[in-house]
Amino acid sequence: MSDELNPSTASPGGQPRRAVVVVGIVVVLIVALVAVLFTIDTGDGFGLVDSDSVALSYLSIFLLVAGDAVIPIFPGETTLNAASTLAAQGGLSLPLVIVAGALGAIIGDSTLFWIARRNTRRIRPQLDRARANPRVRSALGFLGDNMKILLVFGRYVPGLRFVINSTMGLSETPYFTFLPWSAIGGVLWSTYTCLLAYWIGSTLEDYPMASMIISGAVTTAIMGVVFLRARKRRRARELS
Repeated sequence: MSDELNPSTASPGGQPRRAVVVVGIVVVLIVALVAVLFTIDTGDGFGLVDSDSVALSYLSIFLLVAGDAVIPIFPGETTLNAASTLAAQGGLSLPLVIVAGALGAIIGDSTLFWIARRNTRRIRPQLDRARANPRVRSALGFLGDNMKILLVFGRYVPGLRFVINSTMGLSETPYFTFLPWSAIGGVLWSTYTCLLAYWIGSTLEDYPMASMIISGAVTTAIMGVVFLRARKRRRARELS
C-alpha cells in the first residue's frame, strides 16, 4: 500500500492537546451510551427504535452506528435497517433516519481514526488480525490503495471499515484530508442502506423482520457480483 495507508509511517505527534482531550471525552461518552443501549436492545434492532420517544429512537440510531464503527459488535447497520423499515410503516421520518445514520458513521469513523492515532500499540494487533480475514484481504486487494475509493466504498464490506479507518489513523494522513471522504462515504452508505430497507419495508409491510433480512442479503449479493465481475475483468487484462 502507499504511504497514505501504511501504518509504519505513523506520526502521532503535533496534534493540539485540547483536541485530544475533546476526542477522549467523546469516545468515553459514545462507548458508555452505546454500552447502555446495547444491554437493553433485544438484538433485532427494533428494541431501541420502536419507542414512544421519537427523539430517543434517532439518538439510538446515531449512537449505535457510531459505536459500531469503533467496536463492530454493536448492531449499527441492523438498527439502521430496522429504523428504515419502521419509517416505511410511518413510525419514523426516513430523512431523519438517514441523517442520524450518516452522522453516526462520520463521528464513529473519526473517533476510530483518533483512537488509532493515539493508541498505536493497542490498535496495531487488532488491525493485523482484521487484515488476516480472507474477505477483508480480498476486498483490500480489489479496492487498491486509493484513499478516496477506500473511504467511500470500503464500508460496504463487513470488517473493512475498521481496517481502513484504523490504518488512516496510524498513517500520516492528515485528519482534514480523511474527513471529507469519510463524510461522503458515510452519507452515501446511510442513504443507500436506508432507501433499500425502506423500499423493501414498504413492499413487505406485514413482515418487518423479513424486510431487514432481505435488505442485508441484497447488499451482500450486490457487493459479491461487483467483486466477482471486477476480479474477472482484472484476470482477463492480466492474460491479454
